[in-house]
Amino acid sequence: MMPSATASQRSATGQWPYNRAYIFSISMIAALGGLMFGYDWVVIGGAELFYERFFALTTAFQVGWAMSSALIGALLGAMFSGGLSDKFGRKPLLLFSGFLFVATSIGTGLAADFSLFIASRLLGGVAIGIASNLSPLYIAEIAPASMRGRLVSLNQLTIALGVMAAQVANWAIARPMPLGITVDQIPLDSWNVQYGWRWMFGVTALPAVIFFVCMFFAPESPRWLAKKGRSERARDVLAKIGGAAYAEESVNDIEATLVNEIDRVDLRELLEPRMLKVLLVGVVLAVFQQWCGINVIFQYGSRIFADAGYEVSGILFNIVITGVVGVLMTFVAIATVDRWGRRALMLSGALGLAVIYLFTGWAYHAGLKGVVPVALVVAAIGCYCYSLAPITWVILSEIFPNRIRGAAMSVSVVALWLGNFLLSQTFPTMYKSLGLANCFWVYAAICFCGFIFIWKRLPETKGKTLEQIERELVD
Repeated sequence: MMPSATASQRSATGQWPYNRAYIFSISMIAALGGLMFGYDWVVIGGAELFYERFFALTTAFQVGWAMSSALIGALLGAMFSGGLSDKFGRKPLLLFSGFLFVATSIGTGLAADFSLFIASRLLGGVAIGIASNLSPLYIAEIAPASMRGRLVSLNQLTIALGVMAAQVANWAIARPMPLGITVDQIPLDSWNVQYGWRWMFGVTALPAVIFFVCMFFAPESPRWLAKKGRSERARDVLAKIGGAAYAEESVNDIEATLVNEIDRVDLRELLEPRMLKVLLVGVVLAVFQQWCGINVIFQYGSRIFADAGYEVSGILFNIVITGVVGVLMTFVAIATVDRWGRRALMLSGALGLAVIYLFTGWAYHAGLKGVVPVALVVAAIGCYCYSLAPITWVILSEIFPNRIRGAAMSVSVVALWLGNFLLSQTFPTMYKSLGLANCFWVYAAICFCGFIFIWKRLPETKGKTLEQIERELVD
């Protein structure tokens, strides 16, 4: 624990004596929820060829239900976790998500029939929904204003690492198939069909156990504690972060936004005009993060790269490349979000994607094969991962009032998952009826509209405390 500081010491140095090691460690514990979210969401893409053979899935409904069942769970997890976390705390809900990740990783890997497989995927989706909602929110509530953007962006970094880990694990676990074997000809008695897909899901249990155990050592959110009238406990947590004077000033600032609001969560407040204005920004940004089209590349990358002229080995390699680029560009976001600001990164990301998609659509329309369309697709991944992917989560964790942050965050995250569902469901139809080039041009138009919305409606929140943001946006 760092020694306490007085306000005069702070004014002389311009900074509180933050215990950066402590702040980083508890932020990383919470961000492990993002790692689980990223892995569990993407791992199914490499396992589907084999579990579909094992369970003899033949109808479009069966195939779609296996893929989308986790999404239904994610919607439920996101829908209820915010209100429950406002009532019971952020830490218990994150612990519960860690437990679900452990149980469902093992359950999916051991599923003896399709019903058990679906049940495990549904509950795993609940864990995804909780983690996607509460991990960035928790980090925002413990982070000092000057480093909040970087710390919340850690959550997106762990999501990107989870996505890459799933892509690499799928590639490493799957045993090579004989040349000339098509999907329909994969032998039922092959190791991949009988065991490989089980290991793809099952290995997730190891990081899930780490996340679950480490959350026991993380403190409760000091802002939640203050909201519940437990100001002394809030001061204890904040003193470990920045010293006794920092804790006193922070608690006073938090309590000033909670006058007559202690221990009250009124969901009707979301419908008040002053709150609806902020909620609209959160919902639109959450949906735009999905409708910008980038998850089409993650979910349907094999089809996109096949249209660029690649065979199976080249497709798998290109998919891994997208994961590596996503991780690297997330570091750019971490390095710049608290220096350049949220607006600059979001605006450059939206406009950059619009331009890249225009050229990508042209490449596919012209029938180009090989490196040119692939380079454009990878450029789109890079643009997304330094801007819309991490910064949207930063903004969502910042803009809502202390007293109802969990519930408002839930509404936005539910909108995000619904946007993901609509994107996933509409792409196959768009692809068949419009062609890949026109799909990219549609996403370019959406990105340009997103750029206009961000330009007109998104305020800058860089360097401000959550209480300052609340006073400027809501009060």
